[in-house]
Amino acid sequence: MKLYCLSGHPTLPCNVLKFKSTTIMLDCGLDTTSVLNFLPLPLVHSPRLSKLPSWVSKDGTINLEKELKECAGRVFVDSQPEFCLPEKELLDLSTIDVILISNYHCMMALPYITEHTGFTGTVYATEPTLTIGRLFMEELVNFMERVPKAQSATCWKNKEIQRMLPGPLKDAVDVYTWKRSYSMQEVNSALSKVQLVGYSQKVELFGAVQVSPLSSGYSLGSSNWIIQSHHEKVSYVSGSSLLTTHPQPMDQSSLKNSDVLILTGLTQMPTANPDGMLGEFCSNLAMTIRAGGNVLVPCYSSGVIYDLLECLYQFIDSANLGTTPFYFISPVANSSLEFSQIFAEWLCHNKQSKVYLPEPPFPHAELIQTNKLKHYPSIHGDFSSEFRQPCVVFTGHPSLRFGDVVHFMELWGKSSLNTIIFTEPDFSYLDALAPYQPLAMKCVYCPIDTRLNFHQVSKLLKEVQPLHVVCPEQYTQPPLTQSHRSDLMLELQPPPMPYRRCSVLNLPFRRSYERVYIMPESTDGQFSSLKV
Repeated sequence: MKLYCLSGHPTLPCNVLKFKSTTIMLDCGLDTTSVLNFLPLPLVHSPRLSKLPSWVSKDGTINLEKELKECAGRVFVDSQPEFCLPEKELLDLSTIDVILISNYHCMMALPYITEHTGFTGTVYATEPTLTIGRLFMEELVNFMERVPKAQSATCWKNKEIQRMLPGPLKDAVDVYTWKRSYSMQEVNSALSKVQLVGYSQKVELFGAVQVSPLSSGYSLGSSNWIIQSHHEKVSYVSGSSLLTTHPQPMDQSSLKNSDVLILTGLTQMPTANPDGMLGEFCSNLAMTIRAGGNVLVPCYSSGVIYDLLECLYQFIDSANLGTTPFYFISPVANSSLEFSQIFAEWLCHNKQSKVYLPEPPFPHAELIQTNKLKHYPSIHGDFSSEFRQPCVVFTGHPSLRFGDVVHFMELWGKSSLNTIIFTEPDFSYLDALAPYQPLAMKCVYCPIDTRLNFHQVSKLLKEVQPLHVVCPEQYTQPPLTQSHRSDLMLELQPPPMPYRRCSVLNLPFRRSYERVYIMPESTDGQFSSLKV
């Protein structure tokens, strides 16, 4: 049994498991942190961005004036943002039989895999994962296609040139493999290969292996996976949560008696308490509105935004914010808000019970009915005529490199009355803000990540007791910035097996049984099956 690691990002995993003559891809996350190296894509012409000086090396030997621009001491690529794809050279991806998807964040590279590698297999995911994953992809394509860049920067990717560039461009990994966004046609083709599964449903793969999704408690429809043969069991735990939020709670008991547990997708903010961050979010928002400023919340179109709106629903009246308009702007805003209300069977018991009253499970339905929350596909059209300030705007993309958020950064960035509140943990907020400097706008960092922290996962592993644990290398040592914090790493006996991008691990197994079937005619009918 072998595990191939195709991604270096522990919360956007892509691994391939070779098990019992089957080749199974576990997630296909897209590393979008690469876009932080690019200039933002403004929706309307930005004089500020267009006047940025070109970068030229100090000795004048490298002059990429059409490709690289300088802003506040940082160098950015002036081209359509590109993404860091899973590794494609480690093994032949056309040999993959199935792809198992954990949650909608971990499927964003799917069109690159299914449409450009000769893949002919099946993808398995739950219905909410497929539906919301489609919305995320549709939004990404929309963001890119409505602001196309004429030029394409390629010279800076030359290895000899890249090593002469200033950081962080100099240290970027595998830049020659970075790719622009896929098209909607590729999205539709990729998602046509998805087969829907429900929690605990058992799917047979060629009679050799059985796979089954379990609730992971992290997002609508998010799953962990059990992969087992007659005598071996592998658990794949990715993006899980034990907190009481809107999804169904995590199924822990089914993970017991695993020979190998592959662990990934732990919290990116192990020291930040989600409840504390929600409280800080609300108080900073109220403070800004009372002072006459606007609040910008860069966010994804599904997930944490539901919790933010629920928190605000309970907070608005007590904070006297009843007349403040809340705007949610995304090409898929309407679909996201509607879908969250119809996936009742995928919600926690408390929210499920509301459906039978009948009441909408999420309070944002009432916010919309009372006109406190309005949603728009973009800043153009109805929004521009109905927009009033001070207000709160939820919009994407959290990287601040594309989407409607770029417009609000240019519009509000010059006033210290306004505040930007970061809640998504996927991007360094300092890197996200870099091309907007100097910035007068206040910045608040309240990252909300409900995934398992190291204390929770250590307790979980003691309860389910796998024989071996496999995890990203980052989990086996404390963070570089907090090297003294041994509590921010996995300490297990036996020690976990670490992997990094391009690793190939031989996974250990104790059992040595195999089930063999012998045809009756070959044994004169004496045996119908034989176990060895």
